[in-house]
Amino acid sequence: MAGGREIKSKIKSVQNTRKVTRALEMVSASKIRKAQDRMKASRPYARVMRQVIGHLAQASTDYRHPFMVERPVKRVGYVIVSSDRGLAGGLNNNLFRRLLAEFRSWHEQGVEIDVVTIGQKASVFFRRLKVNMLASVTHLGDVPRLEQLVGVIKVMLDAYTGGQVDRVYVCYNHFVNTMTQKPTMDQLVPLPASDAPVAKHDWDYIYEPDAATVLEHVLTRYIEAQVYQAVIENVASEHAARMVAMKAASDNATKLIGTLSLMYNKARQAAITQEISEIVGGAAAV
Repeated sequence: MAGGREIKSKIKSVQNTRKVTRALEMVSASKIRKAQDRMKASRPYARVMRQVIGHLAQASTDYRHPFMVERPVKRVGYVIVSSDRGLAGGLNNNLFRRLLAEFRSWHEQGVEIDVVTIGQKASVFFRRLKVNMLASVTHLGDVPRLEQLVGVIKVMLDAYTGGQVDRVYVCYNHFVNTMTQKPTMDQLVPLPASDAPVAKHDWDYIYEPDAATVLEHVLTRYIEAQVYQAVIENVASEHAARMVAMKAASDNATKLIGTLSLMYNKARQAAITQEISEIVGGAAAV
């Protein structure tokens, strides 16, 4: 059994760690409400934008925007959203694990992969894997702004428009509730089948100034809205995951302190008993 001084040192170390985990838990608990409010406020806009684009896709028009046209897949692009900080349980690892499975599937089909990353964790992880990274942005903070995302979005859209990639996905953690965050992968372009059904109608919109200009603007805003929604969903997921993980860490630290305290008391009692035995033995010898 370890000595009393060593056990006492371990107890002090675990107590200091518990202070840190409790502080992180309280910080995330205080931030998660605002993060959820921002996420819920943005969801209706993203949903309506998806409905508008789906309606546009059903119109019978002579002009087909490149974002609406399927083509053979030789290279795919991923917009990967992660957190900037760790200590959030398996939040980022679960997303990365799913992405690696997708990457292997594409490689088996002979399809190349390009990525742009949002968040420090994704940037470090995929740079270490030597994946072809077109752009990255980090340190968005707890209140991300669309202006911070426009650059990486444009890089990927330019690659799609220029024919370098044939399909683009956005990958993030979807906030279900405080205990559940689901790794999610949504297709951005070309518009997925749910947004661009095969059935067409015999009506069309009247575009001013022209269909190409209007659709270019509307579809770009749609993609920006989807990526922004993914980022704020991920922020809410990050705070929820960190709060749960830090609470579990604090609870485990409390249990460990109890176990170490019991060991310390036993060691102390054994030392006292030994000293008494030595004193009694010495007195008997005299």
